[in-house]
Amino acid sequence: MNALVATNRNFKLAARLLGLDSKLEKSLLIPFREIKVECTIPKDDGTLATFVGFRIQHDNARGPMKGGIRYHPEVDPDEVNALAQLMTWKTAVANIPYGGAKGGIGCNPGELSKSELERLTRVFTQKIHDLIGIHTDVPAPDMGTGPQTMAWILDEYSKFHGHSPAVVTGKPIDLGGSLGRDAATGRGVLFATEALLNEHGKSISGQKFVIQGFGNVGSWAAQLIHEKGGKVVALSDITGAIKNSNGIDIPSLLKHVKENKGIKGFHGGDSIDPKSVLVEDCDILIPAALGGVINRENANEIKAKFIIEAANHPTDPEADEILSKKGVIILPDIYANSGGVTVSYFEWVQNIQGFMWDEEKVNSELKTYMTKGFKNVKEMCQTHNCDLRMGAFTLGVNRVARATVLRGWEA
Repeated sequence: MNALVATNRNFKLAARLLGLDSKLEKSLLIPFREIKVECTIPKDDGTLATFVGFRIQHDNARGPMKGGIRYHPEVDPDEVNALAQLMTWKTAVANIPYGGAKGGIGCNPGELSKSELERLTRVFTQKIHDLIGIHTDVPAPDMGTGPQTMAWILDEYSKFHGHSPAVVTGKPIDLGGSLGRDAATGRGVLFATEALLNEHGKSISGQKFVIQGFGNVGSWAAQLIHEKGGKVVALSDITGAIKNSNGIDIPSLLKHVKENKGIKGFHGGDSIDPKSVLVEDCDILIPAALGGVINRENANEIKAKFIIEAANHPTDPEADEILSKKGVIILPDIYANSGGVTVSYFEWVQNIQGFMWDEEKVNSELKTYMTKGFKNVKEMCQTHNCDLRMGAFTLGVNRVARATVLRGWEA
């Protein structure tokens, strides 16, 4: 099931639980604005190349729109629409004053030189500079983009609007980026997991974890869980997968990954088929890679008691049903991976104030937000007698609906 269908389905279920008026329900789904621009640049060899850039701005009832910019060859408009909508609900669940957006450029960043990427980013920024802004729409990095991309957008935007560090988040520290931003999503996953386990009278220490994906989010989550005494028994990335029932030595794995660009060849565990990592024996499964990895084919085989969705929609709706019948508790992506956007908000706040925080403050504020977020989700679960996914969706949709009605926007 594609991302848009799944997101719309969750939204409609939440709207029904909340008893939303059908006109309001319809208007909440329609994006505020969809932007599509042509970006032509001279390549290093002097020939011209044209790319399509776009930005979907979904909703701004609760504040400026917020969401990533991805550079990827297959940019599917449906998926981007779903991700923009997901950002609207995610920022509302996290209780930060933003709406949702998403965008990108259809290109293969691996085939472009650094100077070609810079020219492309600057042309894209020139085309959309009057449609983004500190109080309008604040982009961030996503697949195929990073702090350097944000630095180019900031510089190009500032040529038109004066120095504006708050126009993008996920910037390099030297240009107003926030300390703790790099680890934020992984650290948020840790705080979310702690809140959930706490509810069940457990703690991280002594629990067995399996993590699928060892990019930014997976590697930080593994490192922080390891520090808290959790046992990571299996791990995978694009190069391969390993297991060690006594617990993988995460610090030496991180060293190996840095030197060898992947898990493959690490001697601190047995090599296994990456497909089987999701069904390894553990207490807590953390999918931290791609969407749709837990589906009706493998849901019955999953042995974990808890699933923490660090990736965006890793669980298909069919798998959701199978797992809930088995009594598996799923902590949904729209809450579990909101640490990244929460610290992006802190970065924006610091830029607007012109006053930067130390890392300790960033991390303790993040913990406060994640802990309170879990409490709010649980309250919605009790009110509507539903699972955590619907608890989070009803919480997010309700906050956006209330803001929409208060502004007098409802049809």
